Amino acid sequence: MDVFGDLIRGVRAHGSLFGSSTLSPPWALHFVDGAPLTLCTVLTGAGWIVPEHGPPEPLRARETIVVRGPATFTFVDEVGTRAEPIACGEHCATPEHGGTRHRLGWNDGGGNAGDTILIVGAYPVRGEISRRLLDALPVLLRVDAGGTADAVLDHVAAEVAVDTPGQQVVLDRLLDWMLVCTLREWFDRPGSEAPAWWSAQRDPVVGDALRLLHAEPAAPWTVTALAERTGVSRSTLAKRFADLVGEPPLTYLTRWRMTLAADLLVEQESATISDIARTVGYADPFGFSAAFKRVRGTNPSEFRRTAATACGTALAANR
Repeated sequence: MDVFGDLIRGVRAHGSLFGSSTLSPPWALHFVDGAPLTLCTVLTGAGWIVPEHGPPEPLRARETIVVRGPATFTFVDEVGTRAEPIACGEHCATPEHGGTRHRLGWNDGGGNAGDTILIVGAYPVRGEISRRLLDALPVLLRVDAGGTADAVLDHVAAEVAVDTPGQQVVLDRLLDWMLVCTLREWFDRPGSEAPAWWSAQRDPVVGDALRLLHAEPAAPWTVTALAERTGVSRSTLAKRFADLVGEPPLTYLTRWRMTLAADLLVEQESATISDIARTVGYADPFGFSAAFKRVRGTNPSEFRRTAATACGTALAANR
């Protein structure tokens, strides 16, 4: 498993299609859910994404913009449009999905010449693993037309033009595919300020080391063992890893193990601290607890209690 694959595995569309909308100007759609990630693209036409905090960004045909929440944003035909904003999302949220299903004015994929066809997918992001991906993203990122996501858009256009059984599942998976393509292109773009682990994955030595740590996080790794598996000396691996990733290999491993543990503490309510310690590579629960507190700032039991309280509060608010 590579780093990006690990981080994005929990970011999945699930009944989260906000809209496939045919829009004739003037329009102003205000997306109020504050989803952690929202992907916006237009099949035809153009408009502007206006984030709650930030300058407007143009969105032209087959371009894609990803907005990172929780701030809201508006999609308008023109900056300063006379259209009254229509709130999107607040009445369609479903606690079991954590997302929304909403269509605005879709008419058999048609519409008038010059209309804008908008596709918006909102992504609930749960857990500490996926949050590490969010932390690597700006509030708003754009990818121009003509990249690898264009092939996905062709499939999306064909799917939203008809109403067939299983359509939501197909669209969810297409949006997942499109999000992966969009983020990869943005990370690879010059000046994108991609996180260190992204470029480090391409290094023949450090990339192998990262894949090993993510594939076997509970293994009893030492720098010597990791160097042997990657075919270099211990000193070469230690320096190269620190130079490219920004921290030593075992420091990176500890932080990754604590990220995995944080999610396990929430997801596996019946598991003991000792169980989770063993799962992430610690034979001694006391050593695990000390490492967890050093990295996360709280001990595992307190983290679990706080997360459970926050989850209960969120569920109550959605009722």
